[in-house]
Amino acid sequence: MIFENYGVEKHYDSHVGSKTYLLKFLKYLAPPESISMAAFPQHTDKTFLSILHQNGVNGLEVKSKDGGWISLHLPPKSYVVMAGDISMGWSNDRIRSCEHRVTMEGDKTRYTLGLFSFIKGLVSVPEELVDDEHPLMYKPFDNIALINFYATKEGREAKSTLKAYCCI
Repeated sequence: MIFENYGVEKHYDSHVGSKTYLLKFLKYLAPPESISMAAFPQHTDKTFLSILHQNGVNGLEVKSKDGGWISLHLPPKSYVVMAGDISMGWSNDRIRSCEHRVTMEGDKTRYTLGLFSFIKGLVSVPEELVDDEHPLMYKPFDNIALINFYATKEGREAKSTLKAYCCI
């Protein structure tokens, strides 16, 4: 759907062939004395897409365009699909990575199953996504190198790890 929406279907097969995935089981313990606390600080994923399924214990919050936080209260059999920094770089900022965090309250442990997609090799903006209204924003970059940059002090402190790493 993403490729069709942006008119870059010809890149789909090579994109799918260059993906790798990480399936991760996450556990967030209930806070002591049922106080509200940050279980995972605000961040964007260093992925192309992240797909999350939680066990019915809420806690995922996403940042809105106006800077406020929205707590997601999802039906038990639902999934959350979030664009990561790689989508933002690949799309030349047409797709924005989703800033989010986890806040815990209450006395229940929160479990989340996450499927994270990464790109092997260089990520480049398709030429079809560059025009006068959308000048090229990013140099070609490597997904794993971006993750390694995020592990540095400069990468962690940057407002946008992607922009600090490879913005033109």
